[in-house]
Order: sequence, then structure tokens, then C-alpha cells
Amino acid sequence: MNKRSLLVLCCLALPVAIFAQPQTPKVIVISLDGFPAFALDDPKLPIPTLRRLMANGVSGPMSTVNPTVTWPNHTTMVTGVRADEHGLLANGSIVRTGAWPPIKVDPMVSKLRMVRAPTVYDAAHRAGLTTAQVDWVAINDAPTITWAFREWASADGPLEKEMLAKGAITAAELDNFSKSNILFRDQIWTKAGSYLIKTHQPDLLLFHLLSLDSEHHQYGPNTLAGRTAMAFLDSCVEKLVMAVREAGLEGRTTFIIVSDHGFKAYTKQIRATVALDAAGLGGKAFVLPEGGTAFVYLDDVQLLSKVRQALDGVEGIEKIYGVEEYSALGLPHPDRDPQFGHLLLAARTGYSFSGATGGPVTAAVPQVGGSHGYLASDPDMNAILIVSGRGVTARGKLPLQSNLDLAPTIANLLGVALPSAKGKPLPLR
Repeated sequence: MNKRSLLVLCCLALPVAIFAQPQTPKVIVISLDGFPAFALDDPKLPIPTLRRLMANGVSGPMSTVNPTVTWPNHTTMVTGVRADEHGLLANGSIVRTGAWPPIKVDPMVSKLRMVRAPTVYDAAHRAGLTTAQVDWVAINDAPTITWAFREWASADGPLEKEMLAKGAITAAELDNFSKSNILFRDQIWTKAGSYLIKTHQPDLLLFHLLSLDSEHHQYGPNTLAGRTAMAFLDSCVEKLVMAVREAGLEGRTTFIIVSDHGFKAYTKQIRATVALDAAGLGGKAFVLPEGGTAFVYLDDVQLLSKVRQALDGVEGIEKIYGVEEYSALGLPHPDRDPQFGHLLLAARTGYSFSGATGGPVTAAVPQVGGSHGYLASDPDMNAILIVSGRGVTARGKLPLQSNLDLAPTIANLLGVALPSAKGKPLPLR
């Protein structure tokens, strides 16, 4: 080959070398709130989309962190640290009021004030990747989220305005959105997720649906209502999978399907406030119920022994934990984080804490209900984990994994660093 021919070949190849760009990976995290790990053991559960993802990847139970509540566990999944580090102990920030009641839970605090640890979406944004969220939690006004369709969606949101302008959503669908029934909202959130995938193709999408949690609270787990909600959620996941396919992103996308906690049925409620009032401690000790646990805040720590005495032996209370036991549970000492209480109450199976202030201390409920919030060591609190798609060559069921491992797994799939995470990437190969 002469020099002229070689030069021509080099010139022809040059545009390919210049303009060919590596295709960035995509990760879609889908959280199906309140989906217990034990539900996947039912071979007749009508979830064909999830079954296909499971067959093409890995799946299994996933342990949770205390408190086994939505916002703390979602935050662990994106930070890779426990609640005593990331600062979420309820479904919002627990704010001291300086009055009575001494605390309130505020979900509207900004992400920058609420989350005290680096998140994987922070890391992705810092690396120049695009990020999106649909109904994720503890993420209000997050500057490292490129596109957001909020839990409290409204026509004045930037993404909502764009979807309205393009006819992807209607004004009627957004009208009074936060008060619409949860099945309708899940449908709209799914529509927003599909739109984001096809229109903006974010490198990381955090997506959250709520209807199953609502059904399980109302009717308890292992019920027709719960299974119907699971089938509905499966159809929502199918729409996101189809959106990825239609966008031509199937070979670049990893799906991570998770839940934040499991569920337990209960037939009796514990009204700890009633016991405290009967002991003359009304206005001095406040109870924040979280289902299977409750936090007790004292006006005066000198009253600690009296509060313990008033609650000791109450039907349904399994154990009363003091601050010296918090660290082993992944919970902060109140001297270090004033969000947390001076005592932690744990309920027995079949019982759930209530905020009711009247009636008997422990009372039967008219129908079986469902709760989470029990200690994370309870296997009924284990969540689901399914990983399928790009970067997943392993197949089959995994042993119990930790939700601390989610954030480092997402970071690894995206090729970004999250050194603060305490977990490790999941075994996907």
C-alpha cells in the first residue's frame, strides 16, 4: 500500500475515531413500597414482568435498617449508610418544636438539610451524569437531581410544565394531585417515569410507587387486596421496561427492583400514651408511634425510671430499649442527634403501636391491619431485591443481602465513586 492510499484510509477512519462516543450505562431503580420478601416465595403471585426480570438476573431477600420505615430505608439505599449516619429516622425530619408536643415530623425540609450523607445521585451528578426522580423521598429541592416529578406534583413544576406543553399529561390529571387516590397517583408517576426514559434518557432514575404499602396497611399482608396491588405494580414496571425498549436503551440499562421494608399483620394496638397519662406523665413524655416500634421523648430525663415503670408490663410491648442499646440497632444517641427519643419501644408480633390517646392501653382492632417499623432483625421486615439487565451475568436466587449494598452497586454500575458507603457491590457476575 502506497503512502497516498494509507493517508486516504486514515482520513476515512478519522471521523469515526473523533465522533464515536462510548454509550453511558443507565440504571433504573424501582422501589415498590411495602413489598415483603416472603411474597416472592408464592409461585402463583401474578407478577409476570418481575418474574421475567428475575429469570434474567439475580433476586432474593434484602435486609433493612432500623427504623424499618419508608424514608430511612430509601435513604440507606442511596447512601449506603445506616440511619444514625444519614439522619432519617421517620418519614421526614423530626423537628423539635419548643412546645407541646415536643417534636413534629416535617417532610418538606430540603434534601440538603435532611440527608447528612453523600448520595449516589450526588456522585452521579458530580461525575457529569444526568439524574432523575419520580416520587422518591428525602429529596426535596435536591440540586443534584436533573429532572424531578415530585410526590406532591403540580402544574407549576418544571417537568410537569414540560409534559403539559407536549401533551404527555393533562391539567386534569395534575389537579389536586396529592389528594388523589394512590392507585391513580401510581399511574401518573408511571406515566412520568416512561416519559423521562423516552424523552430525557437519564443515566440514573429513582422511581417509587406507593399503592401496595397503602393496601397492606389497610388489610394486612397475605391478602387478596395485597396480591391485587402487586399485580397492578407489575403492570407499572412493565410500562417502564417497554419505555426502555422503545427508547432503544435495553442493552445499556440495568433494572434494580427493590422495596423499603416488609410487613406484619396485627390484631391489637398499643396506646402507650394512655399508659403514660394514667401514670401522671401526660405532657411530660411524648410517644411517636412507628408501627412495630415507638419512640418516647421525655420533657425531663429525670423521669426516665417513672416512664419505664409505667410502660413495663404493658400488653404487647416486647422490650423497652434504652439509649445505651441504640448503637447496636443503628440508631443515634439523642445527645448526638436530638431527633431521636430517650426510649425505644418494640412490639410483639400481632401488635402495633398507635397514637390514640383514649380508651384501653391495649385494644383489639375491628379488622386485621398491617404494619412495618418492627426491628430490622425480624425476617418479616426483609425487602425484595431483583437486579437484571446490563452488567448482570449471574442468574438465580441470592442469599440475604443488605440494603447498605444498593448504593455501592448503583455507583459501580454507573462507574462513579461513593467512598462513604459502608456496603459493597452486589455479586452480579
